Amino acid sequence: MKNNTFIVIQREFMTRVSKKSFVILTILMPFIFAALIVVPLWLSSIKDDAQRTVVVVDRTAHYLSAFKDDKSYRFVPAAAMLPEYRSDTTEVEAVVNIEANLAQNPKAVKIYSRGEVSADLLSYVTNVLNEQVRRDKLQAYGVHGLDQIIEDVQATLEIGTVKWNDEGEESSSNTHIAIAAGFLFTFMIYMFVMSYGGMVMQSVMEEKTNRIVELMVSSVKPFQLMMGKIVGVALVGFVQLLIWGVMLAVILSLCSVAFGWDVAAMSEAQGAMMAGAQGTLPTMDTADAEMLMALLNLPFAELGIMFVLYFVGGYLLYASFFAAVGASINAQEDSSQFVMPVVLIMLFGLYAAMYSVENTDGPLAFWASMFPLTSPIVMMVRIPFDVPLWQELLSLGLLYGTALLFVWVGARIYRVGILMYGKKPSLREMLKWLRYK
Repeated sequence: MKNNTFIVIQREFMTRVSKKSFVILTILMPFIFAALIVVPLWLSSIKDDAQRTVVVVDRTAHYLSAFKDDKSYRFVPAAAMLPEYRSDTTEVEAVVNIEANLAQNPKAVKIYSRGEVSADLLSYVTNVLNEQVRRDKLQAYGVHGLDQIIEDVQATLEIGTVKWNDEGEESSSNTHIAIAAGFLFTFMIYMFVMSYGGMVMQSVMEEKTNRIVELMVSSVKPFQLMMGKIVGVALVGFVQLLIWGVMLAVILSLCSVAFGWDVAAMSEAQGAMMAGAQGTLPTMDTADAEMLMALLNLPFAELGIMFVLYFVGGYLLYASFFAAVGASINAQEDSSQFVMPVVLIMLFGLYAAMYSVENTDGPLAFWASMFPLTSPIVMMVRIPFDVPLWQELLSLGLLYGTALLFVWVGARIYRVGILMYGKKPSLREMLKWLRYK
């Protein structure tokens, strides 16, 4: 029997990419991804120009001076709580009512409003009054030069981070951006391996249920059929990822132009900023420029290559398992007992990745990135923090070795289970299938 794997791959690929659901999802997802990135940034940049009125009823006449007007709120003193503040036509946003000395009675303050008090107003009033109460308590001790002492104590440090490359050159870095980048690739692998692996199982189950597979195995070996499905779905995934990547890059580029992010000017200013000069950007403040430079300084080439390698290895490992499960069962509900342990392992890998970000070289991060069933998920979190090359190679070696083992085991189960009907197989029975000639 000739090798018909390519024919199965072509059939699986064309069947899936021609579906309306594939076309719609492929077109919509980049816009959804871009919206998740751009919309929160855009909304956070929009400021409410309307200055809202907040009445301060301070019966002690001690805390009123601590409230300062800003772009959002205007604080107006009042001698007492008036009925008009409760009216549905009032222009007063809220009323801060201070009944007594807060250093002696911390509960003598309340904020009244017709609706829920906004979080920023509550935070501002809390900080202002806490600061004043703290000052009052310190002044009670008669400390000389108290204002200067408080100002010195409350001074905060802003620590920048700089990374050296192999040539000793300096570049901006940001731990939070590195964590975010690692998690982005981690979630992508988790989602795509689970979704595309599930596609393989669903495809096998559909053909088995419709008895189409009985016709196919007459001209295609079971192993060729299984590998054709695995590779065909993988190609669908790669095409979809490629389209998403190109569309997302174009959409984000258009958004950067719309928001005035000058990446070229920012790159030119990096050297001056690293040298301590006053490198400035016309359209971005210093903090935004440094964050964007830290983002551009991530090892994108390494991240991209390792993402592809771990995606292929992880997908091959799990897809062979899903194909074997799909061939062994006769109904969707029978798959839970086999799929649930694998899902739990992947969830463990996801949690291990979350807890590894604080110590990417710790025991949990190291061993979870070496264990083949979790390494595609956990290692992507570590790579932005410069993982040694020998660890990456060892992890990949273990992953692909285990993936080949799973392909062999999956093929042995697939060739028997694909023609088994009417019986729900047990794990012990599936292990017996491995010994069949």
